[in-house]
Amino acid sequence: MPSSSGRPYELLVVADQTFWNTPSNKALSDVLCSDVPGLPQSESPFRVMKASSAHSDHILKLVRSVIIVDIGKNYTKPKLKYESNVFAAPQQILTIQAPDDASFVDFVKKNAQTIVGAFTHFEMKCKIDVLKLCHSQQISHYVDSLFGCDIWLPVELHFLKTQTNFLWASTNTASANQNFVMYSYPYSDSRTFSKKHFITKRDSVMRKNIPGEWKYIYMSTDTVGLLSDTCRVNGNLVFEVRGLWRMKGDFMGGPFVSHVFVDKSRHRVYTTEIFVYSPDKLKSNLVRGLEASLYTLRFLSKKN
Repeated sequence: MPSSSGRPYELLVVADQTFWNTPSNKALSDVLCSDVPGLPQSESPFRVMKASSAHSDHILKLVRSVIIVDIGKNYTKPKLKYESNVFAAPQQILTIQAPDDASFVDFVKKNAQTIVGAFTHFEMKCKIDVLKLCHSQQISHYVDSLFGCDIWLPVELHFLKTQTNFLWASTNTASANQNFVMYSYPYSDSRTFSKKHFITKRDSVMRKNIPGEWKYIYMSTDTVGLLSDTCRVNGNLVFEVRGLWRMKGDFMGGPFVSHVFVDKSRHRVYTTEIFVYSPDKLKSNLVRGLEASLYTLRFLSKKN
């Protein structure tokens, strides 16, 4: 099977020529161009390309992420149909079937998160597959020695700082700077999974370990627009937080994503986080590309 073409988060929509001037097209475009959460500016989750069904030849079939619009009276109700690695690998094709425009519009609006999430998760998996083959052995070594875990981070994060129960890895670049942080502390109670506790703990750890150029400059969490959710990552219940960080006393800032989870057998809380600094540039792909690493964390031997 040939290798698929296209860049991460690049998406091809294939439909009949009559589709592009209908309410159905607007409904789908609104979903695919909705804002990526947790960023300081408006950014679409995908770079969307369009193609007519009549021109979906073998070249277009090599695209890694494809949505096929199929509206016809032969369908009795709307449906999502998923296919993987049909013409190339890696590849995901999502066909949206509906009997008419009205049902298509209603169905797409109701399933907006499902549609966006399907391709976001697909791109995350593609990134994880790349990291499996090539990741920083140095970071893996330190994460094992400090926390008894393994995690796959890009080799570009070559700058390292370690303290007791704390690790910071960074590309240390002036532009498009990518960072990973991990720290742990004793588990007390369920308040660990609350925004208030998260902010207090994060601010204390970051102020101590990621200082600015002067003593009055330090990293803090912007509490406005902070988003939280829970999910499962490799069997662990994770408290996920995404939002913005800022340097108090400076003009630096950017987006971050944190995963907080408890290992009750060790009676400890572990936090893994990625954050980026890329002023005046798009940040969604930087964040999501690095965020994939958070899903590779696995415990190894028992350590404090």
